[in-house]
Amino acid sequence: MPIATLSPYIQANYELREWRHATAILASDFPTEYAEIQQVLGNFVLKKSQILEPGGAKSAIASTIDSGLTALGWQEKQFSTSIKVDDQESLSPTHKVDCFKNRVALEIEWNNKDPFFDRDLNNFRLLFDLRVISVGVIVTRCSELQTIFKSLGKGDSYGNSTTHMQKLAPRIIGGGGGGCPILVFGISPLLYDPNL
Repeated sequence: MPIATLSPYIQANYELREWRHATAILASDFPTEYAEIQQVLGNFVLKKSQILEPGGAKSAIASTIDSGLTALGWQEKQFSTSIKVDDQESLSPTHKVDCFKNRVALEIEWNNKDPFFDRDLNNFRLLFDLRVISVGVIVTRCSELQTIFKSLGKGDSYGNSTTHMQKLAPRIIGGGGGGCPILVFGISPLLYDPNL
């Protein structure tokens, strides 16, 4: 099974989903990026103190993953795209990708409204069709974390209509990403540390 190319630690601590042979492509064509994603996620700890922080801009949880990849040369990327027919050119902007390196696009969806998944998948589909990316990766949270959020009095902040695995999987299975190979990492309760 291709997911077996992921480290045993990642397999044990994340809920994993893949579509269209994403891990095989990453392992064979993008081994450096594949290793870097696993390195950053292998060092990730879900801290109680970060869950308890008030909402607003990018959360400390998403920033931890983002900064880990940035330190390895990944960068936020806005692509300049347009459609040209004869002499008529129309801008066709895509959304920024959180982390991009060498044809691998990665989005971190910790606690946004669930339509953000539609935006990400449509972006992956378009960028794949334009031959700009080869694989899309999404890091989100397992739906089972809701029990922890409720125990901390944060259940309302992490509601059912926000980004978590049960909201993402049906969108991908339904074809939201088009032909783009996609790998998803769900942050599980096993990564939670109540002492930090």
